Amino acid sequence: MTLTRRLLFVLVALGLVAAACGGGTDEPAAITGDPGVTDPTGDRAQPATVVDIAVSSPDHTTLVAAVTEAGLVDTLAGDGPFTVFAPTDEAFAAALDALGITAEELLASEDLAGILTYHVVPGNVLAAEVIGLDGQMVETVNGDTIEITITDDGGVMVDGANVVATDLTADNGVVHVLDAVILPG
Repeated sequence: MTLTRRLLFVLVALGLVAAACGGGTDEPAAITGDPGVTDPTGDRAQPATVVDIAVSSPDHTTLVAAVTEAGLVDTLAGDGPFTVFAPTDEAFAAALDALGITAEELLASEDLAGILTYHVVPGNVLAAEVIGLDGQMVETVNGDTIEITITDDGGVMVDGANVVATDLTADNGVVHVLDAVILPG
């Protein structure tokens, strides 16, 4: 895939994020724990998919671009249920810096889908259940396992990344926000 085409995908993804975020409050929905959208009657409605949660968050544009590039949008918008551990843009920036690669190189990586599915666990695992998994290895969608640990102060870590927001629910699963990108093996 050419650099121009990859950039077009990123721009389309960013445009979707901008459109999803336009006209709302200044608070990013996926970070505040209130990812619902207001329907025309003024009632709060739950997002249909875990993808909708990511798209509605201005803090997950890199994740949205990566999911789009890897061809995982339809999968993660499917029936599920899925539990997604979603790194923020800041987490991706730190990972790119640590790995010495650019966002374009990440999006072009043959391992992109594997990295992304390493952040997904089958099922609908809410925070209360995650806490019950302390010290356990949990299988991800890509077949590798992640380690869940509870810190001394009661925080949750997934493969060393801190969970900074929990239980952002959708019809097809739940999203927990991470402060770092986790990598398989």
